[in-house]
Amino acid sequence: ERRLRAANAMDFDDLLVRTLELLRTRPEVLDKYQERFRYISVDEYQDTNHVQYEIANLLAAKYQNLMVVGDDDQSIILDVEKDFKDCKTVKLEQNYRSTGHILNAANAVVRHNSQRKDKRLFTAEGDGEKIQAFQASDERDEGRWIAGEIEKLHAKGTSYDDIAVFYRTNAQ
Repeated sequence: ERRLRAANAMDFDDLLVRTLELLRTRPEVLDKYQERFRYISVDEYQDTNHVQYEIANLLAAKYQNLMVVGDDDQSIILDVEKDFKDCKTVKLEQNYRSTGHILNAANAVVRHNSQRKDKRLFTAEGDGEKIQAFQASDERDEGRWIAGEIEKLHAKGTSYDDIAVFYRTNAQ
């Protein structure tokens, strides 16, 4: 029984691939779900992978009622305009979380993307603190620098409870 469960175990990616396979090979199943989900909305669309993208396209193909929200500086968003010719794009250029210095830096970096649509991020939050850059020689050097910055803040009266470190990958 234990071996049977292990052999039938599927992870999230398996579920997506099998769903795509089902929708592609069983038109009656696809039609049922196209009727059930006539309007589809996908948030954080830039985080979808190719299989999720294809599932959304199949489900939306019949009625063309797909709304996506996401960062158009990431290429998967541009694919929506290719696949849905009559789509309407609404740019959300005002940022409510970041300060001017951060947005100016972001604008400078993404301005060089070859397929980028014209967009200028702005904020009403003011300039904020200037951005600091630190180039570490390795992960240990990076960790020491971050710990040092935390200690500087703590020495000036900031509680450790008010400090957070965000990182992109677990390797960091």
